[in-house]
Amino acid sequence: MMKKLLFVCIAFLAATTGFAQDKAAKALLDEVSRKYDGYSTIQSDFSFKATQKNGESYTDKGQLFLNKGANKYKINLPTQELISDGKSVWSVLKEDKEVQVSEADNSGQSIGPNNIFTFYRDGYNYVSSTDESAGKVGKLTVIDLSPADTKSNYAKIKLRINKNKHIHDVTIFDKSGAKYTYTINGLYVNSPIADAAFQFQKTKYPGFEVVDLR
Repeated sequence: MMKKLLFVCIAFLAATTGFAQDKAAKALLDEVSRKYDGYSTIQSDFSFKATQKNGESYTDKGQLFLNKGANKYKINLPTQELISDGKSVWSVLKEDKEVQVSEADNSGQSIGPNNIFTFYRDGYNYVSSTDESAGKVGKLTVIDLSPADTKSNYAKIKLRINKNKHIHDVTIFDKSGAKYTYTINGLYVNSPIADAAFQFQKTKYPGFEVVDLR
């Protein structure tokens, strides 16, 4: 169950339109957005940690490949792959030897790999918090976001932004007491990514059952 938390958390965080409350926080987020808007492709090495209320935790690491303009992405994890051509999403569950196919959500109303760097633009109130540091990374500017929709399952999202105006990590605080952190360990932008990377090729997964949920 814990190994499937990454897909669940990254794909289904609801968002609705809200208003900013902190001018300094808004100015910084606008600057971060402008940076990401200037990138046509993004490759990222990231790590993930989920901590449940009872103290149980799970960690993982992977790679993200993103073609922003086409809403295409691929995520590689040790036990899972997510592949999207902008229209459909293939969730490859390696241990179960199963591939689940669903429709891609390009509405911008939920957090997904295609907008993980810019999801905060709509649906959140935000406020500046105390700066923090992260070892060799140095000082990080902290912004706390709260969903404008009070019925959301999430109590708070914490963004930490580095000196290059890139997101260092995102921590999601669930109302159940769970916490999920995504850390960007490496960021490579505007490098060509072959379109084949965003296409599911069944021949690469012999013996896998394909379950079409569209």
